[in-house]
Amino acid sequence: MNMIRSYGPYDKMMDLIGSNYALLQVMNRFGIPLGLGEQTVEEACMNYGVHCPTFIAVMNFVSEGSSRLDENMENISVPALIGYLRNTHSYFLDFYFPLIKDKLTEAIPASPDGMKTLILKCFDDYASLVRKHMESEEDTVFAYAGSLLDGECPDGYEISTFSKHHDQVGEKLTEFKNILIKYCPSNSDNNLLNSALLDIYYSEEGLDTHCRVEDLLFVPAIQRLEKTVAEKRRTAENGK
Repeated sequence: MNMIRSYGPYDKMMDLIGSNYALLQVMNRFGIPLGLGEQTVEEACMNYGVHCPTFIAVMNFVSEGSSRLDENMENISVPALIGYLRNTHSYFLDFYFPLIKDKLTEAIPASPDGMKTLILKCFDDYASLVRKHMESEEDTVFAYAGSLLDGECPDGYEISTFSKHHDQVGEKLTEFKNILIKYCPSNSDNNLLNSALLDIYYSEEGLDTHCRVEDLLFVPAIQRLEKTVAEKRRTAENGK
């Protein structure tokens, strides 16, 4: 059972998972494994080289949402948060979507009307759209953040122009779910098909959380970094 509560550095990791299993994914994407015994959040972060304030900020945001923003924003490490977001991308693109595709392929029988081919193509189209969106973030947004971390302020771009087309991705997923529910052959393996559909709903929730982390944690952190770099540049120019 998930219970909304706030977490801190002295909470035990096992208690954290027990109160909200959704935080397993936060642990995983920060590179913290299971088998932690009685370790606290602070101890686990120290042992696995994780920036503890960022881990706690994301953990509480995933658990509680925007109610934790004011308390945690200033302590976020941009490199740590980018690492978390990159690992989230990899989880969906390299693990979860292929897993769903394998279930759909096995569950849906071939038929003369080509429905299996159509359903799999629709899923591939959706996965391709998500991949394009995430690769764009990797190549443009994260690269821009890296330049800011190096003290550079590239001209012609700022984080306020960060447009992720989340609505487009969500519409494509809704379209696919409707096709699967309405037109999937009745002689499919229903247990496996239902498992795949539940995975799809879970991925929808997970991607929504990912987008909110980007919008409400990452973007403001980059805006603060932009301000810091710009102030340093002005100071250097005035000192000449």
